[in-house]
Amino acid sequence: MTDDANGGRPARRPSGGDDASAAAEPRPLIERVGLGAIAILVTFLFGALGVAALAGNEVFLGIMGLIGALMTAWAAVGSLRRG
Repeated sequence: MTDDANGGRPARRPSGGDDASAAAEPRPLIERVGLGAIAILVTFLFGALGVAALAGNEVFLGIMGLIGALMTAWAAVGSLRRG
């Protein structure tokens, strides 16, 4: 037997609280640009890793690095577009 009032279930949050209204607000432009810039930097790092690995005949690592670069660039564009 459990001693808590919910019988072991997690407690529920009341709906319509501050968390719901804060999640609906768009990020400021400066924050979106900053996150996009960081993502572009990481994209270049992943791309460099991929190219260096392919130059060293590490095909799997090279492909994974280039896929990481593409996915990070996609996240950067999504961060800038989402408003």
